[in-house]
Amino acid sequence: MVWFMEGMCFLPTFLVIWSSSTFIVSYIIALFRRDVDVIVPYISDTGAIPPESCVFGFMSTITAFAAFATMYAGYKFVERVHETTGAVSPHLNKASFGFGILSCVGMCFVATFQETTVVYAHDFGALLFFVCGVVYTVLQSVISYRGHPYGSSKAVCHVRAIFAAVAFLAVFPTIICGVQVGTSKLHWNSDDKDYKLHIVSAICEWITAFSFVLFFFTYIREFQQFTLKLTVNLRECL
Repeated sequence: MVWFMEGMCFLPTFLVIWSSSTFIVSYIIALFRRDVDVIVPYISDTGAIPPESCVFGFMSTITAFAAFATMYAGYKFVERVHETTGAVSPHLNKASFGFGILSCVGMCFVATFQETTVVYAHDFGALLFFVCGVVYTVLQSVISYRGHPYGSSKAVCHVRAIFAAVAFLAVFPTIICGVQVGTSKLHWNSDDKDYKLHIVSAICEWITAFSFVLFFFTYIREFQQFTLKLTVNLRECL
C-alpha cells in the first residue's frame, strides 16, 4: 500500500495539494491575462474576473468540502482518543469542529460571490473563513498537546502551534488594513492612496492562507494511524 492510502491519510494529502493549487492556478491565470498585478494581489483578486473566477470558484468549493471531510475525520479521531484516555475535553473538540465548519461555509461564500460583484457577501465570507479558520487552528493546537502522545509527536505539536501562531498574528493586519483601505480594485500603483496598507493586508492574507495549508500538512502522518467506517442501520418496516 502506498503511503498516502494508509488510514485516512488521503484526506489531508488531497486537501493540501488541492488548496495550494487553488490559490496558485487562479493567480497564474489572472497574471497571464493581466487581470491582476504581479506584486501581491489579494487572493480574491485572482478569482474576480472570468475565466479565472470560474476556476477559482470551482476549486475553492471542492477545497471547502475537502477541508470539512478532513476536519470531521480529525474530530472523530479525537473523540475516540477521549473515549480511550479521557485526555481531550469533548466540548473543546466540538467547539473546534464547529469553528472549522463555519470556516468552510465562509470559503463557500468566497467561492460563490466574487468581490467585484457582491462585495458584502464576499467580505462576510472572507471574514468568516479567516477568523473561524484561525480559531480552529488554535483550538486544534491545544487539542494536540492535550492528546499527546496519542496522535501527534511533541515535535508535530510544536510545528502545529507555530503555524497557528503565524495565522493568528497575520489575520489581524489582514482585516485591519483591509478595512482601512476599503476600496476594492484589481490594479494598484505605488503612488495610490492606501497602497502600503493594501500591500500589508494582501501579504498577510497570503501568509494566513498558506499557514492553514501547512497546518493541515501536519495532519498527514497522524491520519495514517486510523480509519473511519460507515455503519448503516435500517429501521424495521411494519
